Amino acid sequence: MEITRIRALRGPNLWSRHTAIEAVVRCSDEERSIVNLKGLDARLQDRFPAIDFMRPLDEAHAFSLAHALEAAALSLQAEAGCPVTFSRTVATVEPGTYQVVVEYTEEEVGRLAMELAEALCRAALEDQPFDLAGALEQLKSLDEDIRLGPSTGSIVDAALRRGIPYRRLTQGSMVQFGWGSRQRRIQAAETDHTSAIAESIAQDKELTKMLLAAAGVPVPNGKVVYSAEEACAAAEAIGGRVVVKPRDGNQGKGVAVNIASREEITKAFEVASRISTDVIVERYLPGHDFRMLVVGNKLVAAARRAPPQVIGDGARTVRELVEIVNKDPLRGDGHATSLTKIRLDDLAIATLGKQGFTLDSVPPKGKHVVLRNNANLSTGGTATDVTDDVHPELAARAVEAAQMVGLDICGVDVVCENVITPLEEQGGGIVEVNAAPGLRMHLQPSYGKGRPVGDAIIESMYADGDDGRIPVVAVTGTNGKTTTGRLIAHMLAANHLRVGITGTEGVFVNGRRIDTGDCSGPRSARNVLMHPDVDAAVFETARGGILREGLGFDRCNVAVVTNIGIGDHLGLNFINTVEDLAVVKRVIVQNVAPNGVAVLNAADPVVAAMAKSCPGSVTYFAADRHHPVMAAHRAKKCRVVYRDGDHLIACEGKVVEKFALAEIPLTHGGVIGFQVENVMAAIAAGWALGIEWPVIRSALASFTSDAATTPGRFNLFSYRGATLIADYGHNPDAIQALAQAVEAMPGKRRSVVISGAGDRRDIDIQRQTEILGDAFDQIVLYEDQCQRGRADGEVIALLRQGLGRAKRASDVREIRGEFLAIDTALESLSAGDLCLILVDQVEEALGHIRKRIAEATQ
Repeated sequence: MEITRIRALRGPNLWSRHTAIEAVVRCSDEERSIVNLKGLDARLQDRFPAIDFMRPLDEAHAFSLAHALEAAALSLQAEAGCPVTFSRTVATVEPGTYQVVVEYTEEEVGRLAMELAEALCRAALEDQPFDLAGALEQLKSLDEDIRLGPSTGSIVDAALRRGIPYRRLTQGSMVQFGWGSRQRRIQAAETDHTSAIAESIAQDKELTKMLLAAAGVPVPNGKVVYSAEEACAAAEAIGGRVVVKPRDGNQGKGVAVNIASREEITKAFEVASRISTDVIVERYLPGHDFRMLVVGNKLVAAARRAPPQVIGDGARTVRELVEIVNKDPLRGDGHATSLTKIRLDDLAIATLGKQGFTLDSVPPKGKHVVLRNNANLSTGGTATDVTDDVHPELAARAVEAAQMVGLDICGVDVVCENVITPLEEQGGGIVEVNAAPGLRMHLQPSYGKGRPVGDAIIESMYADGDDGRIPVVAVTGTNGKTTTGRLIAHMLAANHLRVGITGTEGVFVNGRRIDTGDCSGPRSARNVLMHPDVDAAVFETARGGILREGLGFDRCNVAVVTNIGIGDHLGLNFINTVEDLAVVKRVIVQNVAPNGVAVLNAADPVVAAMAKSCPGSVTYFAADRHHPVMAAHRAKKCRVVYRDGDHLIACEGKVVEKFALAEIPLTHGGVIGFQVENVMAAIAAGWALGIEWPVIRSALASFTSDAATTPGRFNLFSYRGATLIADYGHNPDAIQALAQAVEAMPGKRRSVVISGAGDRRDIDIQRQTEILGDAFDQIVLYEDQCQRGRADGEVIALLRQGLGRAKRASDVREIRGEFLAIDTALESLSAGDLCLILVDQVEEALGHIRKRIAEATQ
């Protein structure tokens, strides 16, 4: 067994809506059926008892070693605690070659699972040992390291429940919600509205107390000191027991509470001064430690925190009791779990000493032994939910504290006897205000019920009914994608929206190109959705990106499939038939939003059949309104767009809207049939987006398709009285459409310049010149940078073969180099002639044509 390729599908894809690892696996003849591998089943299960074999439903599809790899990769992740359920193995047309697809929730974990699954299968094949415990520990450890922590995870989960899309921006906890101009960002429990000044104030505990006191919020009096002597003097001035803490500390680090002796204060100052040069000495407030979580102007959760402690049993030492507590699966080393392991450090030893114990002491049965005086969860403490008990006035004080500091999400630390009485009545006070508060204690308290604090944070960011999305249109097909997408984008811009567009010419935002090259894949789509100046997005969605990585979005408002025809790029990546290609293109239709629309070409049977895969509604378009698919759809009073003489008609029941073709420059008065189809698709998309008819009509009238706006898409030029047409058509369907369009245009003598892309099938290259040989008088064949793995002369030889039965072409020339081929065709033109130039290097070729036109006019 050999894994020849591994891809991470990061969005909805050919196989499912899940993120997944896709591996191409080659098996030997023997490995193609596990029956041939005697005892392999048993050896796999001996090494991994939890492996879940999902055997084929019928014996005609043998259970191969690739299927075993699939089962192992999925089961290893599941056993490690990853929430995965989907996997699939599919035999390709190449005997013994399979595509193995396994869901993941974290990409690195999915890749590691595939690697470990391969090792497991090899160990079973060779009857060698396999370290299952070590493998599962690797997966668990990696998953804990890279997955979102409970605080951030709860906010993401709340967003997903609301249908708000998210994207993780870093390996840490920075996350974007929503798209484009509707986006918001968080980092843990901070939002993009969290003020840096407010954070700075919260970190300065003395400044915080001053502001709270000014607002009438109860706080303990205290003083900032810079030496142990000053600390002792301050404690003496305060009187009674005190707290010593760093001025800008966090998570309870360096905090000593309830101390009084000079020795205790001196030692506490030394610890606190390692964290901050400024140390606070303040009055100790007796009572319990409470954390109030304020989001916006509401108290959304409250918990009583207890310091880390163990209970003596009269038999075990403190060290042993701590080890038992730390074995709780809810306790971990970081923030990935709901509780943190208790640390046995110098501070723990000192706290034990105050109680007359050491780590090796055996506390009496029932004795509570405290390991720290502060109650932070990050130091191993526990939390009990008290949200329902908080007195309204106490809650109001917590909200006042957060607002006085200026934090939109705030953890307010309160010390008092209880929360059912106002602070003033019991002598309690607010001791700290925290930015980026931990949410663990509220989500999964040690005692009591968890609170939906993630939902509260999302509600503060997005109003009810707001899903943070912008309109997204995905356009795919064999031909017409770029022009249709540009026209839809033009309609959206006419509707006063800033539009992001991706396509084969680059990425454009609000009319400005921000990236170049072929940008019709998911990465470019994600970049547009991350841009803050985008109000709507139109994505040209090529098959390559779908196969390589999946979609760059979870769902779209409108999916447009222009056509499939006889296909293009067949024979690559296991896509060998039109039906295979349709399955790939259909992915955008399968991921239309429930309230979205698929715009489908009714005249293309493969495209029309995609309707049954659409979760939303369908609008059909076709030139012939009497086409059976169109007629049936109209009879149901569903939306259709068709041609009626010199007009295009948008119809839904009794609603009829007419568009005169004479007023749509792109169609040249309806002469260019494929542009008429592109316009129909765009009208249907604009209708689906809710754009008003006058706006659509105006956009159609003002849209221009020239070398500047849609380079290589039927660009018209005049050269010494002859008509030049430059187009990027490069498959038989496109060539047929161009030939039909040219046939309807005047031209005394017709010539064409053409090459062939070497990565097409022989039959596709030949078919192009079969079509052109019947429509043009002169054909200039050239070979340049488009050979793509073919030997010199091979492409031209195939093009020559296609001309074997040409009915019209009488002058055929072979040229080396695209620009020289263009010049050859231009030299033979006379006034009234027509020349179709099928460009390969679009921008360079168009620049060359402009140069020649400029020279001819001098």
